[in-house]
Amino acid sequence: MAKTDKTELLARVPLFQDLSKKELSALAGAAKEVSHPAGAVLATEGEQGLGFFLIVDGTAKVTVNGRTRRKLGPGDSFGEISLLDEGPRTATVTAETAIQLLGITSWVFKRVITANPQVAMKMLKTLASILRSSSREVTG
Repeated sequence: MAKTDKTELLARVPLFQDLSKKELSALAGAAKEVSHPAGAVLATEGEQGLGFFLIVDGTAKVTVNGRTRRKLGPGDSFGEISLLDEGPRTATVTAETAIQLLGITSWVFKRVITANPQVAMKMLKTLASILRSSSREVTG
């Protein structure tokens, strides 16, 4: 997959929506293509996360406490929280079909942020907006 394609895919991720093409290109350069067979556990609830993943092709299901919460497909992502804090996964994600992902590990992401501190500021602003919107949904 070309870096341009990776950049375009990452531009659709809400967390990265305010990044410039140059900043997205830096992230795309850090992203690695990963493939897994159907049935592979991509993330395990409670275990330390390795980073962020964007589904390029295939489907997965998200479970919390063993209960299915949602389905994921091309363009969907998971691991945003672990990308930022390296904490435990909040859900288990299992491939339902063969799946192709773009992955960015937390340690590679830190290098991108160090070289491009404006990326962190833009992402913080986006996170604040997401949290504000979520708060309205809960209280409204």
